[in-house]
Parts: sequence; structure tokens; C-alpha cells
Amino acid sequence: MKDFKRYLVTAALPYANGPLHIGHLAGCYLPADIYVRYLRAQQRDVKFVGGSDEHGVPITIRAMKENTTPQAIVDKYHAIIKQSFEQLAISFDIYSRTSNEVHHKTASDFFKKLYDDGLFEEKESEQYFDEKANVFLADRYIVGTCPVCGNPNAYGDQCERCGSSLSPEMLINPRSALSDATPIKKKTKHWYFPLQNYEPWLKQWILEEHKDWKNNVYGQCKSWLDNGLQPRAMTRDSNWGIKVPLPDAEGKVLYVWFDAPIGYISATKELTDEWADYWCKEDTKLVHFIGKDNIVFHCIIFPAMLKAHGNFVLPDNVPANEFLNIEGEKVSTSRNWAVWVDEYVKDFLGCEDVLRYVLCSNAPETKDNDFTWKDFQDKNNSELASIFGNFVNRTFVLMHKLCGGKVPKLHEDVMDDLDKNLIEEIKNSKIKVETAIEAFRFREALFEVIDLSRKGNKYMQEKEPWKKVNSQQSIVNGEDGNINQKLIDNCLHLCLQLTANLTILINPFLPFTTKKLLYMMKVVDKMLEWKNAGSVKLLSVGYSLRAPEILFRKIDDKEIEIQIEKLKSGLVKTNTDNKKEEATSDTQQTHEINHLKPEIIYDDFAKLNLRVGKIILAQKVEKADKLLKLEIDLGFETRTIVSGIAMHFNPDDIVGKQVVVVANLAPRKMRGIESNGMILMAEDKSGKLHFINPDDDTDAGSVVS
Repeated sequence: MKDFKRYLVTAALPYANGPLHIGHLAGCYLPADIYVRYLRAQQRDVKFVGGSDEHGVPITIRAMKENTTPQAIVDKYHAIIKQSFEQLAISFDIYSRTSNEVHHKTASDFFKKLYDDGLFEEKESEQYFDEKANVFLADRYIVGTCPVCGNPNAYGDQCERCGSSLSPEMLINPRSALSDATPIKKKTKHWYFPLQNYEPWLKQWILEEHKDWKNNVYGQCKSWLDNGLQPRAMTRDSNWGIKVPLPDAEGKVLYVWFDAPIGYISATKELTDEWADYWCKEDTKLVHFIGKDNIVFHCIIFPAMLKAHGNFVLPDNVPANEFLNIEGEKVSTSRNWAVWVDEYVKDFLGCEDVLRYVLCSNAPETKDNDFTWKDFQDKNNSELASIFGNFVNRTFVLMHKLCGGKVPKLHEDVMDDLDKNLIEEIKNSKIKVETAIEAFRFREALFEVIDLSRKGNKYMQEKEPWKKVNSQQSIVNGEDGNINQKLIDNCLHLCLQLTANLTILINPFLPFTTKKLLYMMKVVDKMLEWKNAGSVKLLSVGYSLRAPEILFRKIDDKEIEIQIEKLKSGLVKTNTDNKKEEATSDTQQTHEINHLKPEIIYDDFAKLNLRVGKIILAQKVEKADKLLKLEIDLGFETRTIVSGIAMHFNPDDIVGKQVVVVANLAPRKMRGIESNGMILMAEDKSGKLHFINPDDDTDAGSVVS
């Protein structure tokens, strides 16, 4: 294992177009904070940087919705997001914003360096333009009828009713979301980053050198690389964002996914004059915490940018989490199906650690997971309160009752196997927790902490110190040689030392609880240094401790019923009244779940004529970035089909592939070409398309049934 001198930890920059919800916390911010708090306890040199992403289409869409300016939107939501992080003790060393001057300069200089090195490809293409609003339209600004399900308000990149990936060219009767005018095609120039040139290096760097990355991260990267990388435009036509620093780039800004990750660099510049040590020295460990929807940007695009620029370290790990659902459904801000952090803090004041605990113990580390209010209640009442809190409370109550409120002595002459086994459990727990955290398995680490408190409860129950009290004599210090008092002392001495260890081990997860424990034990933060964990000499014999505090209150059924009703009553129905939907504004750019379409009967399905076809020719459609013109052999004839898959496949690579074709779809003209059918594709969780391939020996024209 490489020996790192310093650590730089980042968490994905949330869009400043809405408040935080618990899916964001579970996805990357809570795991990042746990890791950073652990590193600090290890006395390692670490910087934790974050900030608001304040450019891009979601910002301007939110401004339109609220009838205000993009600047007013980012000012409003940056403050809300920053406060939510502080309320949940997400301990950034700096929480910046991409609207800051230092970021604009850093991103502009980065772009200019790549430009001066001749790395960009300058291309002219036709894009949709709103003559009424006098602006070029990003795909999300174009709405129309979905060719798949008939939704009249599908977006130019996706239909949120059926989940189909679309392009503006595929929409029926496209119109501008800004003015409702019919858009036209107009020539525009952009600068493309030749991502394909870095494909060999990326394959070596990721697939060979980082096989230790999480399976979901490694697998998604491999999928992208196996399908081949394409040039990617790093500029956009817009008046909101960082202006392209070139003389012939009027009305153009940097693509948000070029500008945003550079925000990690600019935030570090704000934080310290020694920023270059963290970004440019090889003995720095750079770790990006993100959600799975951002994997391609942090593992492929941003590293390729850093490689092209030179002088920067590359991420050592990108421990991305999956998505957190709520009550069995995908989080959707457009439908208001979310638990908002700022509202949670108001409703459960003083229970901030409960949310941290539940989100960590149920974290979507390897697969999508589900948050339910009932599980929230159970984890608080049955685990935090009844196991962890109960053990600490019993220990302090009995210490005050049976040992005069002071740490009793450990009498080695009466120690038994139960005592010795508990000491070993304390030592082993430290090793288990740190091993899990170092491997980014935070759920496992938290389980080990709670399990140690469970073992403490079991130990105390087996020892039963309350049954050993001799009511006929003083039991202040046990120095009179009374065997029962020595047994009481040993039990409570070890329970108190275990409590001190729990305080150290739980600190990365539950910082508010840690402060309460430090206060009760009358010790300072220095005890939280990780090197102290595993010791049974943390609290001095004879030291007076304060009275116990209730660490976790019980949450009753009524509180949970209120939250469930709040969630359901706040749900916004969409796609039912032909009104324009609010664009999904998830901070981590998550997609809606591809819900099942309405039920059909067999006769409906029987109308489809699905045939096996073979692609014999594929070429890009002129002036249409997302369209390919395919010639497909159906055995009995050759069909021309126009398909919106150009962003996913190189035309030369798909010739010869067998596909499934909807052969009886009514003809439709796209970019002046009559398309006679549709090929079926599968879309994975990352948004990548994959062919549905019949067996190679299936004859062209065969019926699929």
C-alpha cells in the first residue's frame, strides 16, 4: 500500500437549485464526512472541500420557474444547502461556490491551457434555436410529444413518463420550453475535448491499476470504455456560466461538467496558500465521494482533463454509492417525493445523529436501498436507544449508585474470563472498525461499534453487579477487601472503559452524541485520537464523572404517522393534466425510475411485429449529433431506420450486429430521412445504451415472439 503524506477529500458539488434531501446525504456527503472525521482522529493531514455548483441548465430552469434570475436562485439555495450541511455536522474545511471569482479564473485558465496546447477540436454543427427568446436551446429546453408513449411534455433528452432516452430530433412537434415557439436549426461552433484519445490510457489506469475500486464504479467505467469514447463538447451556448476565454466565443460558456470538478481545485485555493501540495504532489491521496450518476464524470472525463493539463494528481479512489429510495419509490424532486434535510431538522430537533445513524446503517453502498419512516423509528428505538444508549445509561447509573460516582479500581486478583474476553473485544473492535473505514465499508464499521455496545450489555447482564451489593457496609471504594465489591468495581470499571472506547469509535458517525459523552466523562477532545481506541486505561481510577444524560429519546408512532402523511400529502402529481412538468432538479442529477407503463392486454402486444435484423451500414446523419442512419437487413428486405444512438456508438463498430426491430412502426421523417421502424435497446443505470442481441445464428427476418 502506498504511503500517503496528505489526503484531499471531495464531495460532489450539489446544484444550487433546490434544498438538500436525504438521498444526497446518503449518496456522498455523509460517507465523506465519516471518512474525514476518521482521518482527523488518525492525526492525518487532510482537507475536506466542497461547494455549490451554480452553473448549468437546472439553475436557469429553476429561475424560470420562480420568475427570477439565476443569480438570485444560486444565492438563495447556496445558503440553504450550506446551512443544512452545518446542521448535520458535515464538516467541510471549506464550502465554496462556483460563482466565486477565484473559481471563474481557475476554470478559465484550465480551459485556456488545454486550448493553447491544441487539445480541443473545433466543430460547427446545427442546434436548436429559439428565435423568439433569441437563444440556443439545450436539450432540456425543448419539449414535445414522446414518440414512444405519446407524452406531450417529454424533454429533448428524456421522457419522464416512460423513461425513454430521446434526442430533440425524435420529438414530435418540438417546441421551446422558454417561449413555446417552434425552434429552428441554426449553426453554432463549439470546442470538443477528444476523449477518445485518452481511451488507451484510461483503460490502463482504471482497468489495470484500479481493480480495487468498488464493483459498481469499476463496472460502469468498463462499460463506457468497452463501448468506446467519443469527443465531448466542453462549451455551451448560454448567457449563464463561465465565459469561454476566447475572442471568437461570444455567447458561449464552459460546459458545466468541465467547470464543476475544477471547483474542487478552486475551493482548495480559497482554503490554503499551500493548495498545490494537495493537488500537485504525488504523495497526496485524492478521494472523490459521489453518487453513481456522477461516476463517468469523476472517473473518466475529469481524470482525462487532469491528465491532459498535466501537473495534477489523479483520484486514488472514487467510492460512489448507489441511490436511496424513499418508502419504496425513487426520490423525485419534481414530484416532491423526498425528505428534505432542512425540514427534518425542524421536525426532529436534537435528533441529527439519528438521521446520520439511519442513513449510514442503511447506506446504498453496493445497491439501491430504501429509507422508510418505520425503519427510521425502529433503528432509533431498538438500536440507538435500547442498545447503545441503554448500555451507557446503565453504566453511569450503576457507577453513581455502587461506586460513589467515581471510576472504580480494576482488581486483577478477581478478574475472570468474562472480564478478559471483554478486554479482547474492545481491542478487536478498534481493528475491525478502522479496517472497514479504510475500505469505505461504513455500514460494516458502524455495525461493529453498535455490536460492541451490544456485547457490553451482555457482559453487564452476565455480571449482574446490582445483585452483589452488601447493604450492611459502605461501598464507596471497595478497599475493605469485600469480594463482592471487587467484582462490582471490575464490572463497572470495564464498562466505563468500554464507554470511553465507544466514544472514540462512534465519533466519525455520531458527532453530537460524542460531545454528550465527552461532557459526561469530563474529558477533552484529545481523547478522541484514534490511537487511544482499544485501551482500557482511558479513564483514571478515582476520577469523578457527571450524571448520565439520555443520549437518544424514543420516537413515538404519532411522529412517524405525521411524517408519512406529510410525504404523501406533499406528492405532486405529474403527467396527468398536459401541463409542463418541472424539470427534475436532483442535486446529483439523478434520473427518474423507469416506471412500468400502463397495463396492456395480449391483443395489444400481438400488434407488434418484432423481427431480427442485421446492421449492414451505419453512418452519422448530417447536422444531427445524436442520429445514426442505419441500413438493416430483415431477410426479406433492407430497411432504412434512423436511430438516436450516435452518442453511444461509433458507426463502424456496430456494422454486422444483430438487433431486434419493430418492423411495423409507421414511417416517420427525421432530418429529411424516412425512418421505417425502430430498433430495441436497453439502458443501464448509468444511462448507457446496449443492444438487445439475438443469438448470432438467428436468421435475419426471424420473428421475435
